[in-house]
Amino acid sequence: MMKFRFRRQGADPQREKLKQELFAFHKTVEHGFPNQPSALAFDPELRIMAIGTRSGAVKIYGAPGVEFTGLHQDAATVTQMHFLPGQGRLLTLLDDNSLHLWELVSCGGCAHLEETLSFQPPSRPGFDSASSLPSLSRVTVVLLVADGARAALGTEGGSVFFLDVGTLTLLEGQTLGPDEILRSLPDDYRCGKALGPVESLQGHLHDPSKILIGYSRGLLVIWSQAARCVDRVFLGNQQLESLCWERSGGTVVSSHSDGSYAVWTVGSGSSLVLQPTEATTPYGPFPCKAINKILWRNCRSGGRFLIFSGGMPRASYGDRHCVSVLQAETLVTLDFTSRVIDFFTVHSMQPKDDFDDPQALAVLLEEELVVLDLQTPGWPALPAPYLAPLHSSAITCSAHVANVPAKLWARLVSAGEKQSPQPASSASSWPITGGRNLAQEPLQHGLLLTGHEDGTVRFWDASGVALQPLYKLGTAGLFQTDFEHADSLGQAAEDDWPPFRKVGCFDPYSDDPRLGVQKVALCKYTAQMVVAGTAGQVLVLELSDMPAERALSVASVDLLQDREGFTWKGHDRLGPSTGPLSWPVGFQPLVLVQCLPPAAVTAVTLHTEWGLVAFGTSHGFGLFDYQCKSPVLARCTLHPNDSLAMEGPLSRVKSLKKSLRQSFRRIRKSRVSGKKRVMNANSKLQEANAQLAEQACPHDLEVAPVQRRIEPRSADDSLSGVVRCLYFADTFLRDAVHHGPTLWAGTNSGSVFAYALEVPTATAGSEKRPERAVEAVLGKEVQLMHRAPVVAIAVLDGRGRPLPEPYEASRDLAQAPDMQGGHAVLIASEEQFKVFTLPKVSAKTKFKLTAHEGCRVRKVALATFTSVACEDYAETCLACLTNLGDVHVFSVPGLRPQVHYPCIRKEDISAIASCVFTRHGQGFYLISPSEFERFSLSARNITEPLCSLDICCPRGTACASYRLHESPKLSQANGTPSIILAPRSCDGSPSPARSKGAGDMPQTPEATLSPLSVDSATSADTTLDTTGDVTVEDVKDFLGSSEEPQKNVRNAVQDEACSYPILIK
Repeated sequence: MMKFRFRRQGADPQREKLKQELFAFHKTVEHGFPNQPSALAFDPELRIMAIGTRSGAVKIYGAPGVEFTGLHQDAATVTQMHFLPGQGRLLTLLDDNSLHLWELVSCGGCAHLEETLSFQPPSRPGFDSASSLPSLSRVTVVLLVADGARAALGTEGGSVFFLDVGTLTLLEGQTLGPDEILRSLPDDYRCGKALGPVESLQGHLHDPSKILIGYSRGLLVIWSQAARCVDRVFLGNQQLESLCWERSGGTVVSSHSDGSYAVWTVGSGSSLVLQPTEATTPYGPFPCKAINKILWRNCRSGGRFLIFSGGMPRASYGDRHCVSVLQAETLVTLDFTSRVIDFFTVHSMQPKDDFDDPQALAVLLEEELVVLDLQTPGWPALPAPYLAPLHSSAITCSAHVANVPAKLWARLVSAGEKQSPQPASSASSWPITGGRNLAQEPLQHGLLLTGHEDGTVRFWDASGVALQPLYKLGTAGLFQTDFEHADSLGQAAEDDWPPFRKVGCFDPYSDDPRLGVQKVALCKYTAQMVVAGTAGQVLVLELSDMPAERALSVASVDLLQDREGFTWKGHDRLGPSTGPLSWPVGFQPLVLVQCLPPAAVTAVTLHTEWGLVAFGTSHGFGLFDYQCKSPVLARCTLHPNDSLAMEGPLSRVKSLKKSLRQSFRRIRKSRVSGKKRVMNANSKLQEANAQLAEQACPHDLEVAPVQRRIEPRSADDSLSGVVRCLYFADTFLRDAVHHGPTLWAGTNSGSVFAYALEVPTATAGSEKRPERAVEAVLGKEVQLMHRAPVVAIAVLDGRGRPLPEPYEASRDLAQAPDMQGGHAVLIASEEQFKVFTLPKVSAKTKFKLTAHEGCRVRKVALATFTSVACEDYAETCLACLTNLGDVHVFSVPGLRPQVHYPCIRKEDISAIASCVFTRHGQGFYLISPSEFERFSLSARNITEPLCSLDICCPRGTACASYRLHESPKLSQANGTPSIILAPRSCDGSPSPARSKGAGDMPQTPEATLSPLSVDSATSADTTLDTTGDVTVEDVKDFLGSSEEPQKNVRNAVQDEACSYPILIK
């Protein structure tokens, strides 16, 4: 009998409306430190800071939660930025010589950053037929003069042009050429080399009509724009780098390329100054590098601050990145681990004040921002509430924990404060405080965990817009490495001259690559976590409020089980530290489990209610009882041809001959199979049947699209034994009446192993189970036909909902699951999603993503989506990220496609690999080594900056009321583009839906609509797969026979000897 599948005509309007209330795609905020910063600016009146990057991005920061982001149309490097003080406007210069004016525009009570004007200077003479101005070559420096209405542009040719900032047009007749300056110089100086480019422009502090101009040759000139004449000349001969006024206006300090600085007195005598009053090379007498920038700040208490970058002795410390702070006789050389971009001081700007009295020094580096408190002795660094360098050590993994209990949150904050206590004498706070954060306080706390290459795990407050560090867990001290004394050696060298002081936390170097963290998991109810690393180390830790001193408990699990023919060629295991160790307040280890061979851990899961941890590598998976500190199970998943699995990620002994041989075998096999398909006589019959089907099909119904042919993967592919996912569940595995603990494991070859666990139950009134051995029995083994890697496994209860986390149901923190039967298991592979009934493991429904969309699954997660129209309605769906960078959402358990959105560029493989979903429809992925992009799939749960700024309109101009409103956010529903505007009330305040999105939503009751009724509506472009054409899967049932296998820690030999009694067709 021939079978046809047809699409349903049209879509259910009610369901389509419900989708718009549930799903919407937004890229909301970028967490972390801007990648490749190139420019810095500070507005002392509004107390806001701007950072420009090499990719053309402009980011403005104020108080925590106040952030604005813009992007130039051309991806050119931002070389200079200048705020128009108090106006909320920013002038940027790019390396393509273009100027751009940005403005913070208020719309509906919230402000956003918008580019209003741009200007490309003419590059040749005669840009205006009525003018004969010289060529405006490359702009080297920009100065805002007077009240910001005009800008002076210094050029590479030595000319200074003037620009009207309001219109970004050149002012004719005011250009200052180098010839006018040369006429005021002595003959002997004039006859020398050319003046060179304009290196610095500084406005006079008391006379706005005067400008201090510094040329590359070393000449300094005070030019009077009103009188159009040279007011004073300082004849310098050393190549100039930067200039700075002293606050009284009577002194100028200049820095030079030979590592020296000079002080010039602006007196009332002769207009020609031949020599500086002071010239010093701070780190001489040997040749030094250039002092790139210098600042002069005076203090009421006496003594001046001289702050400069560079100037290090070229031979000894030419590779150091330093900023020196000199006050009276005190000199501190701040030593950073990345290049200095720019710096500024936060000081008094009131005209009535006679002193600067700097409060703080902000230094922008290539990899971090450091702010020093200059009012506290010792000048300590201030903790940054944002712009934290996520990549202080390279990020190797990440995880998100939603709805963190308040008690655990307070304990984490307390432990973090003990790690970096602030000096008691420090009364200063974060100095960049502009703007107001309008977003409501998050209802729940969200925690982002990042594992790093140096063995640390960092805890971040991801509840709102500002990603703030909470606590850092270090694991390197648990092991013996070859680099233990590196820190002490480096400290001894710092006692010499210059007086270096290490500042900042960016440290790109790892003592040992084996320390790298691969997987992390945290139980938020018991404050226990597991950290797994590159050398097979699995650490189980628990949060403690008291310091302790004890030895490390160590156990090992052999995943190969003495299997013959396999020899590990990779790195050695990390040796654990011996003897009693001191543990500070925070997470302290309970046990260290070492996998053998010491391959990188690829999957891990923790069940604190049962006291069990499961872990997997490229060789197999193990189960460990960390309460009794004894192994429970070890299963080897290696195929006889898995030779690459034995070489390890750090092995350099890879056989080119072997790789070529395997490649040619695959090519030969594909050719042979292709010929067989062509020669198969059944192919002609299938073509004839297809033609008959087209003729017999009614014309008013649309045939489902032809699915792509997916070739099954070979069983002997390399690395087929890699364990991709592990999962604990309390479900029905033995029969449909009795449920109990189970462990599920999925591998790279499409195999799924399900073990029934015998876990002693806790006594009444106690959460801790008895100290009896846990036993594991292999219950089911499923082999997917296409052998696609299994990405995730989840068990659904009788209502189609995922099972709660450990302790959620027992502590009444979540609705108890339906344990009356009818459970199902959702298995997500790289090619398709399938739901099987339990305990028989018979196919119920599926969706073949690769066949329909031509993509492969990379990340999946179950998420709860709450309606923006009704807070009491929510649906649990499956969120999926593909290798093409698209995000798909499917209903559960029906697996019906709901929406899909383009999210990440398919070329950005690292971003796709770093993506992590939250439980409430949000996600994070790395857009650079130092930045997380946050996005939301939920129409209700959105975390984005909602802030305002008190801006004074510039004199003579009106506020820009003609600006466009906020750009609408492009969204898609079922592949149809639609414009979804950010919901805000008429008075400009955030809507209730937005304000609750400041953090992950609290757990909401499920929809009153049953899952079956939700899945009944099918969109117009959806083709459903029923169980009638489910591909054949091989299932081994080890619990259905009368003879039960022996319960053993190592039962891999018995498992392989069993047959395949059940086939699903």
